[in-house]
Amino acid sequence: MSMQKVGIFRWSLALYTLLFLVFLYGPFIVMGILSFQAGPEGGPQFPIIEWSTYWYEHVLGFAPPSRVAPLPIGEALVRSLTLAFATMVVSTVLGTLTAQAFRTHFKGSGFVFYLVVLGMMVPGVLLGLGMALVANELGIERTWWGTAFVLHVVYTYPFAFLVMLAIFNRFDKSIEEAAWMLGVPPGRTFRKVTFPMIFPGVLSAMLFALTLSYDEFPRTLFTGGSDVTMPLAIYGTFAVEIHPNLFAFGVLTTLFSFTLLVIYGILMFTAVTRSRQSSGIQEEIA
Repeated sequence: MSMQKVGIFRWSLALYTLLFLVFLYGPFIVMGILSFQAGPEGGPQFPIIEWSTYWYEHVLGFAPPSRVAPLPIGEALVRSLTLAFATMVVSTVLGTLTAQAFRTHFKGSGFVFYLVVLGMMVPGVLLGLGMALVANELGIERTWWGTAFVLHVVYTYPFAFLVMLAIFNRFDKSIEEAAWMLGVPPGRTFRKVTFPMIFPGVLSAMLFALTLSYDEFPRTLFTGGSDVTMPLAIYGTFAVEIHPNLFAFGVLTTLFSFTLLVIYGILMFTAVTRSRQSSGIQEEIA
């Protein structure tokens, strides 16, 4: 390939990347601009007549009363965060344990693998509707902490499992074998040797489970019951009338997500640094 063709290919790839980033972050930029519309009469329209932080004050409860009702996100946000953290813990633990089991071949492993992955492949609407029908037939009350929690785990557990499976596939078993030869029990070997080395993967599995559960809509719609989570509360408000307070809340939520990514990056960097600096495994586990 000539240098001219290589240059054209690089410029094409750069242009494609730029368009992809615009497509990805364009809605967030528009949402951010509209969130600074003046209130309480200003609506979601261009051009911005007057810039203001009114709608951020409205979301946080600092704005004076107006015809625009506050977003019903207080209790819904607490439910979403509680559900997301509970799902994160359970899915990460199950995913790690299942991936640990798959380190050795066992009879029926292929069937179990596809059975686990099936939870992320079935459409959320169908799975939520099926769960709702089963709950109704069995007389089980549909709640966000019960039936919805089960479906959130079913949905996020395969993601955690696949992440940990990839981590274990690159894991050097000889390190564990060296610890066993020194007489270290398997449980202590996992705590002192295995877990510190797979910790970056555990962080990735936790992030997957947390974000997927926090943003889950169709499964929660059918199984959450009368107490709505944050996505359902926002949808209920959005279906009635659109005000810039929704965009302000969207910006705050996105910033919260970016904060999680920053924390994840710091923890990942710390874990990798400690892993590189660690030496003398035998002294550590002795």
